[in-house]
Amino acid sequence: MRFAIMGSGGVGGYFGARLAEAGHEVTFIARGEHLAAMRREGLRVSSTEGDLHLSRVSATDDPREVGAVDAVIVAVKAWQVMEAAEAIRPLLGPETLVVPLANGVEAADTLAEALGERHVLEGLCGILAWKAAPGHIKHAGVSPFVRFGERDNHKSQRCERLKAAFDAAQGVTAEIPDDIQAAVWSKFLFICAMSGIGSITRAPIGVTRRLPETRVMIQQVLAEIAAVARARGVALPADAEARALGFVDALPEASTASMQRDIMAGRPSELHSQNGAVVRLGREAGVATPVNALIHSALLPQEREARGEE
Repeated sequence: MRFAIMGSGGVGGYFGARLAEAGHEVTFIARGEHLAAMRREGLRVSSTEGDLHLSRVSATDDPREVGAVDAVIVAVKAWQVMEAAEAIRPLLGPETLVVPLANGVEAADTLAEALGERHVLEGLCGILAWKAAPGHIKHAGVSPFVRFGERDNHKSQRCERLKAAFDAAQGVTAEIPDDIQAAVWSKFLFICAMSGIGSITRAPIGVTRRLPETRVMIQQVLAEIAAVARARGVALPADAEARALGFVDALPEASTASMQRDIMAGRPSELHSQNGAVVRLGREAGVATPVNALIHSALLPQEREARGEE
C-alpha cells in the first residue's frame, strides 16, 4: 500500500518506519531539521521491539509533491488536526483512507467534517515514543498497537486490507474492534488521566500513581471521563475504569505523556483536546467534571502564554 504519514514524530515516525520496513511505500510529511535529517541520513528508530534504520526514506514538507495515496496516517498533535486536514487534501484519491491516531476523541469528527465521511476511519494507537533528535525516534515502552474501524462499526474490506498492511509490520499489533467508539474512549480514559495528573504535578507516572493523594485524583479523572462517555451513548465496558488504571499501573515508572512534556517545555499542548474536552463535552451532556475542570483551569494560563494568546 501507499501511505502518507502526516506528522512524523514519535507516533508517525515509529509506525511509518515499521510500515516501510515491511515493504510498503511510505512518504513522511515533516518539516525543519527533522525533515532535513531524514533526507540526509534516513530515519532511525531505537525500540524495545528491535532497532531499525531506514537509510533512505521518502520525506517532504509539501503533500502536493506526493499525490494520491491509499491511506493517510494522521499522527499530529490533537490541536493540529484541523490544520492537517487542509494539508491532506492533495493526498486524497477516490478511495483514500484517512486514519487519525491523535489523542482525544474528536479527531475523526474534525477530519470527516473537513474531508468527507467516506474517507475517514476512527482510529487510535498505543505507544510511548518521541522524537529523540532530528531523524531519530525513541520507543521506550508499551507494546505498540493500532486500532481502527468504520465509524459506524460495519465490517469492510478496506479495513481488512489496512489491517493486513499493519500485520506485515514487525513491532506492531493491529486490531479492528467490534466497537471502535468504545475503544477510542477507553484509550482516552488512561491517556487523559495520565496527561492531566502529570501536567499539573510535573511528576512521572511512577510517582503520581504511588502517592495516595494523586492516585485518588487519577481515579477521579477516570470516573468523570467514563461518566461523560456513557452520557454520550458510548458503550464503555463496565470495567473500563479499572482497566485504564491497570494500564497506568503497568507503565514504566519514569513515563510521561506527550501533553505533559509539551507543557513542561512551554510549548502549546493538547490541554483543550484532553482535560478541556472532558469539561466541554461534560457540560454538553449535563455531567459534572470538577477534577478535570480544576486541571484545565490550573494549566490554562500557561497554555494561553504558550499559544501567544496573552
